[in-house]
Amino acid sequence: MLPAMAERLAHRGPDDAGHFTTLSRDGGMEVGLVHRRLSIIDLEGGHQPLANERRTVWVVFNGEIYNFRDLRHELEEAGHCFATASDTEVLVHGYEEWGVACLQRLRGMFAFALWDDERQRLWLARDRMGIKPLFFTEAAGGLLFASEIKALLAHPGVEAKVDEAAIYAYLRYRYVPGPATLFQGVEKLPPGCHLTWEGGTRRIERYWRPPDGTVPAATPEGDLPTTFLHHLDEAVRVRMVSDVPFGAFLSGGVDSAAVVALMARHSDLPINTFSVGFEESTYSELPHARRIAERFATAHHELVIRAEDIVDHLEELIGFRDAPVSEPSDIPFYLLARAARRQVKMVLTGEGSDELLGGYPKHVAERYAGAWQQLPRPLRTHLLAPLVQRLPYRFRRVKTAVAALDLAAAAERYPRWFGCLASEELRHLAVLPEPTEAGAAMADPPFTMDPGNTPLRRLLYFDQTSWLPDNLLERADRMTMAASLEARVPFLDHELMAWVSTLPDRWRVCGRRRKVILIEALGDILPSATLRRRKVGFRVPVNRWFRTTLRDYLLDHLTSSRSRTRHYYRLPYLEAVVADHLAGRQNHEKLLWTLLNLELWHRRYLGGVV
Repeated sequence: MLPAMAERLAHRGPDDAGHFTTLSRDGGMEVGLVHRRLSIIDLEGGHQPLANERRTVWVVFNGEIYNFRDLRHELEEAGHCFATASDTEVLVHGYEEWGVACLQRLRGMFAFALWDDERQRLWLARDRMGIKPLFFTEAAGGLLFASEIKALLAHPGVEAKVDEAAIYAYLRYRYVPGPATLFQGVEKLPPGCHLTWEGGTRRIERYWRPPDGTVPAATPEGDLPTTFLHHLDEAVRVRMVSDVPFGAFLSGGVDSAAVVALMARHSDLPINTFSVGFEESTYSELPHARRIAERFATAHHELVIRAEDIVDHLEELIGFRDAPVSEPSDIPFYLLARAARRQVKMVLTGEGSDELLGGYPKHVAERYAGAWQQLPRPLRTHLLAPLVQRLPYRFRRVKTAVAALDLAAAAERYPRWFGCLASEELRHLAVLPEPTEAGAAMADPPFTMDPGNTPLRRLLYFDQTSWLPDNLLERADRMTMAASLEARVPFLDHELMAWVSTLPDRWRVCGRRRKVILIEALGDILPSATLRRRKVGFRVPVNRWFRTTLRDYLLDHLTSSRSRTRHYYRLPYLEAVVADHLAGRQNHEKLLWTLLNLELWHRRYLGGVV
């Protein structure tokens, strides 16, 4: 089965393939490791699976270890001999030297599996923030694991069955919080965790949590913007280590502009930059990205897409993601990755800045949750909320804020900021039973944190442990690797995150200002127009398309007799939601996109096509 599983991951590693198989000492279990390689470091010598000198420790690895040269030097001084120039080999010798504690020394993004033949132990590990994916399931009397679920489904012992508790979570969050997936019995290894399979049993342990989960013991002193810029610059520099051409994704915002500006410091050649926009000029940030490209003399490339591109690629991308495409921006993200791959094999992105530095309007509004909830409930429920919901579409952020602030429990309010439906709203739409055990399992770590934390740090911790790894980073990995392109994220460097976590809140959010320290640090580097720009996000005009180009497509998938998900909903309520949106009475684009993608996922995975 290894070749079939590997073939499902060919897009992640088109440059090379390899496998290793052996029998357990008692002959009762077959051990197999298979790898598909995207060559970035040591193009000739990095073949995997890779073993130590005695061929007793084997590893397959997805990702990059940015400090591998320092670790290699340390391990060579300890007497280890290296046969390649690959960063993969530090995992083998690091495990030999330090055991599972080697994880604390790694600076990078990674998911790997290591077989220790002497101990008869399989060891899986995932990076601190979950930048690289790792899924597993127990089947056929053993443990199966892979970078994507489709590889697990290639094994005859794994059947594609839906987990209805996960569907309930998906309709609330717009993604499935880990460790669950939409597939019954298939789990994600949580970020910052490692798994040991030994003697037919598994054990999962956590080795790292985002530092915003605890109150800092001390705050830094001195010129903080300058110190921050030093840390960010170092995070960018180490991610530019590569033996292949690389570049950067460049939007019109400050995050990617910061990355490009710092990359330009460390390159003698123009940086390749890539931007995407839409035919509808009001939704395009291309002019803003172009300004940054000109400022730093990059080799700039632009891509313009149409509504038809969404339909053409949506079902294909559900296949790459093995899940609903919960963000419409996934499609332009993929198309941009595909265009970039013609020029480079690796890019840096600004992903994670908002979740680290407090870049969303919700990070300002969250502090008012207590005050809002102290207003008399009749005033909130019967007067203010209905008035706000009647406001035009341009007030969508105010509408979201009112809907979220009205929820007293963090487990309800945090997902609602970017999610689809709160529990009460979900009861009107769906006939699914509310999960109990699954809901409890999803509550840690996002809602378990230091009680002395501030509202801002609490919300950031949720972002860093749920919204970011289970949605944004999953999107970034699948959409880039679908194009055989590697993406690196400097803002999620764990050393940078540790320093930022010591800052007083005012350096992240102060009044209505967001990402304060980033703006202060870049004052002399980026154009003032870029620094002053209001955050708009990577918007896709789905609202308009559902009423025009995609109208028939939407109706066919949600309200026709061919729908595979109709039995989840109260049909009169669903049909009223669709009718209100199409008539322009309400904007339900987020909900309709969520439901449409769930339907497409069912058609693909529960209809015999994988």
